Amino acid sequence: MALVQTYFFSQSLGMCVSCNVILPQREAEHDTGKPERYPTLWLLHGMSDDETIWERRTSIERYAGAYGLAVVMPCVHLSSYADMAHGGNYYTYIAKELPLTMRSFFPLSDRREDNFIAGLSMGGAGAMKIGLANPQSYAAIGCLSAGGINGIGSQPTDKSRQRSEMLYGSRDLKGTEEDVFGSAQKALADGMPLPRIYHSCGTEDFILPSALHTKEFFDAIPGNPFEYVYESDPGKHTWEYWDEHIQKFLKYLGLEKKYGFC
Repeated sequence: MALVQTYFFSQSLGMCVSCNVILPQREAEHDTGKPERYPTLWLLHGMSDDETIWERRTSIERYAGAYGLAVVMPCVHLSSYADMAHGGNYYTYIAKELPLTMRSFFPLSDRREDNFIAGLSMGGAGAMKIGLANPQSYAAIGCLSAGGINGIGSQPTDKSRQRSEMLYGSRDLKGTEEDVFGSAQKALADGMPLPRIYHSCGTEDFILPSALHTKEFFDAIPGNPFEYVYESDPGKHTWEYWDEHIQKFLKYLGLEKKYGFC
């Protein structure tokens, strides 16, 4: 596997950005000489992190290598993957611009069945939001230590109110990409292809109330059309939990293990 650090200009944000990419590297004895476009995991970081964190805290490169899977890890700072009222258009950047840019740089598949989005905490909520607002683009969503609506079960604070103002201002979020449950209902009503959803949160995680609220929503949909799977194992809001459960998400995808990649 190869780790590539990229720096480029984002039209959506109007500034230079950074993004780390893991690419499969075929072993010489298995090289067919034919060009190959790789299935891709768009892997999102949490609130206190950046594009380097998954490589630093987990063995994602080794895990992805077993499946010949490329991994794209962008940096979005404290944006909550939103088109911010007072800041950049990070939702547009991640959901619309980044896939086109990365596919122009690297041999990444643009087929829906080859694209998956996942993340932890802020990134887990971001993956749920982006994946359900764009069901035509992703075959599966992995949401770790997050819910469709973060903040459930907690009392608003001055800091959280300030953050909400920075992100959304006075914008009505109903029916927008920020309305995660609304996006799910719309995808169902419109007969869109539905991404499968793997959702996991530790039993001692402070985000658990939001995760359980999200579980209740998907459990109430007859027939489980999203193939929604929820796992709540012992654990807190920690990298030990996320390292274990990103592996479970990759198994959930049902990808065939591929050899000849290093």
